[in-house]
Amino acid sequence: MSKPKHERSLAETEAQAVTRNIRVSPRKLSLAAGLIRGRTASDAVATLTFSKRRIAQTVKKTLESAIANAENNHQLDVDQLVVSRVEVGRSQVMKRFHARGRGRAARVEKWFSHLTIVVAEQQAVATAEQEAA
Repeated sequence: MSKPKHERSLAETEAQAVTRNIRVSPRKLSLAAGLIRGRTASDAVATLTFSKRRIAQTVKKTLESAIANAENNHQLDVDQLVVSRVEVGRSQVMKRFHARGRGRAARVEKWFSHLTIVVAEQQAVATAEQEAA
């Protein structure tokens, strides 16, 4: 006997991609994620391609994975995809020390982050906004 099938947490017109334990602080990742919130998928990919931030390439890779999930797993139209949600979360923190003068030590924290990108079809986003109003 197997366990029951896991209920899907997203709507039928949404797809997501998750990247865990990215070696960058959540604050820096949030700045890169803010560049693509609410944009169309093609516009978001173009923005991340030409961004000067180092972490933008990882965000772009996750976004392209979400687009591929929407196309291959959920048969959504790629031309109508919009980045509906981008979530940045804290992960583990590596604690190191930095030697200081007179035999003292200073703490160095190396932060990790989680990134979740959800894309949705644009028609579905418009109908959801109308229902909310």
